[in-house]
Amino acid sequence: MSGAVEQREGLGGIGGSDGIDRFDGLDGFREVQRLAYACAEAVAAQLRPGTTEREAARAMRVWAREHGVRDWFHLPFAWFGDRTAFTGFKVPLQFFPTGRRLEPGMPFILDLAPVYGGCTADIGYSGSLGPNPLQERLMADLREHRELILREVRERRPLRTIYEDVDRLMVRQGYANRHRAYPFGVIAHKVDRVTERRWSPRIAGFGAQSLKGLASDALHGHRDGWSPLWSPYRMSDHPPYPGLWAVEPHVGFRGTGAKFEEILVVTETDAYWLDDDLPHVRRWHETDADRTRTASMTGAGPGASTGPGAAAGASTGTAAGSATGSDTGAAA
Repeated sequence: MSGAVEQREGLGGIGGSDGIDRFDGLDGFREVQRLAYACAEAVAAQLRPGTTEREAARAMRVWAREHGVRDWFHLPFAWFGDRTAFTGFKVPLQFFPTGRRLEPGMPFILDLAPVYGGCTADIGYSGSLGPNPLQERLMADLREHRELILREVRERRPLRTIYEDVDRLMVRQGYANRHRAYPFGVIAHKVDRVTERRWSPRIAGFGAQSLKGLASDALHGHRDGWSPLWSPYRMSDHPPYPGLWAVEPHVGFRGTGAKFEEILVVTETDAYWLDDDLPHVRRWHETDADRTRTASMTGAGPGASTGPGAAAGASTGTAAGSATGSDTGAAA
């Protein structure tokens, strides 16, 4: 973790009236976020031709339970093939895992939101069963969205404006905005601490305690002029609100989708990603290193083309028939 984050954790509060612009207690959120990504990577490594979405989602639930998870913000989702781009999605029930079977070369997205030690994370992991150059390209181009979101949150632009800027970037890249298919079209939502109870009921796949907290935020936000849901609508026409936000830009192109999802920490005057040691970030850094090595060997510049047209020439360097994280290389 960065030294900047370590310094922030040394103080309590977050943007309070006392002027403190720090957030105490981030270790628990970082731990559960890493746990969630470890779960996704472990299950991705087990995927084989014929695995169904329901089986993948069940495997994530089992893995998480074996590692101490007892409550959820939402239960795991798994989307295969054109469902990674939410093709034809019209109603919320279509997000739930189905009997769709994985095939060689098919993209997948694993999404889970566990609660652990009273802290919540919500992550999205994109991969494919063997090489899928198009999804590799989508994930590479999502890097620019991560940079744009952080930059504009730090500039204190209204969340609705940032959403629109992400939209415009997707259009320039030649992609469709697929997070708009989520309920309320959200690109992000707040996450917080959850009171752990011996019995944790769920409502439509969402933890009752987490929904209670989100509803409380929505109630207070409505009164104070902000929303815990980062959407393209007027309710998000306000500056970034301090707290932890699970951010999930999701792009689609010709039936293939890709996303990442991770926690953004927002204070009164600053913002930073909770953790830069995540699969998609590591993959981007590995790509940078590969380009630098190639450039030094050939004497050519390390530039690369972008956009969906470049996908056909992309190489994943992975063996067909094994599940690969398109943001990590080989998942095993």
